Amino acid sequence: MTPQTFHRGEGPAPRPTDWNLPNALTVLRFLLVPVYAVLLFQDGGHEPWWRFWAWVVFALAAVTDGVDGKLARRRGEITNFGKVADPIADKALTGTAFIGLSILGVVWWWVTVVILVRELGITVLRFVVIRHGVMPAGRGGKLKTMLQTLSLGSLTLPLWVWPLSGVLTTIAYVLLGAALVMTVLSGVDYVFKAARLRETSERTRLRRAARAAEREARLAQRTHWTTREGGDASASPRGATSTSSSGVGPVPPEKTPNRD
Repeated sequence: MTPQTFHRGEGPAPRPTDWNLPNALTVLRFLLVPVYAVLLFQDGGHEPWWRFWAWVVFALAAVTDGVDGKLARRRGEITNFGKVADPIADKALTGTAFIGLSILGVVWWWVTVVILVRELGITVLRFVVIRHGVMPAGRGGKLKTMLQTLSLGSLTLPLWVWPLSGVLTTIAYVLLGAALVMTVLSGVDYVFKAARLRETSERTRLRRAARAAEREARLAQRTHWTTREGGDASASPRGATSTSSSGVGPVPPEKTPNRD
């Protein structure tokens, strides 16, 4: 093994600690989720002033979602805590928004159920295939997240008090429909990605190689015993000739004297 060398004054790169700015933003997003829910339901959820402040909190949380990952990569502060906590915080924020808006009658419950089932299913699927590798977020997943954020933010706002409220509400629901479509399509894409990852991973390749070696060993052992049994059968007394008492060789048949 080649020894690792370092320049003078240098050493191995320190492992990033969980106490860093990207993780702090992720924790902040967790803390903003209940604040958003409380503001959303103030005065029955139909007071424009409280709905506006709920949108401010939602927008702030959404901004932290876009910033924490970039900061972690730029500063080299990617941690296991961030890998696990970041997607959970995202699901907590969007899930709370979908459920809250459905309670207020702004979003249809069937839309919320479809989206939440997809999100939960893909999260479970990621943990199932984690032994084979990590499923990175694709373009469809990123577009889905953006559409969900825009539609939920728009529907959180008190659009009914704004000029052109009908047009703005229509745009918000169009965004919601697009988010629903992309949520389903990206979910199907993740299922196919998980299947390909499982089939092509190093873990699967090693397992297949081990099974092939085991089959070859069994076949070789079976061939060995078959050959051995065949050899024993050819040496059995059924096909052997008589031997002389001395065991030197076969006894020749007695010659019958010629009577002529």
